[in-house]
Amino acid sequence: MASRNGVVFEDFFPAMVERLGADGFMTELCNGFRLLMDGDKGVITFESLKRNSATLGLQNLSDDELRSMVTEGDLDGDGALNQMEFCILMFRLSPGLMTSSRRWLEEAIVNGF
Repeated sequence: MASRNGVVFEDFFPAMVERLGADGFMTELCNGFRLLMDGDKGVITFESLKRNSATLGLQNLSDDELRSMVTEGDLDGDGALNQMEFCILMFRLSPGLMTSSRRWLEEAIVNGF
């Protein structure tokens, strides 16, 4: 468990992968993306993240912290996160996944994700 700016983060992703398998985990990541995305634009914007952050228990994050989350994952510079950018960001933010991600990523790729 880690704490940053008063936010406590416990990395459950490795346990989720073990329980759900790579396919199930990737499906859940995609569900998370859809939960946070702007339905009209099909991407996660600062506004959609702010609007939906309470669903994830992140209602206490400042606008700067939420904006930073989008900026950190925005690989193409369009100011929003598409599904691939979101999944990459989630992997990068999980210490447990980063240490074991090669095996899980290879399994997901083989299965069409």
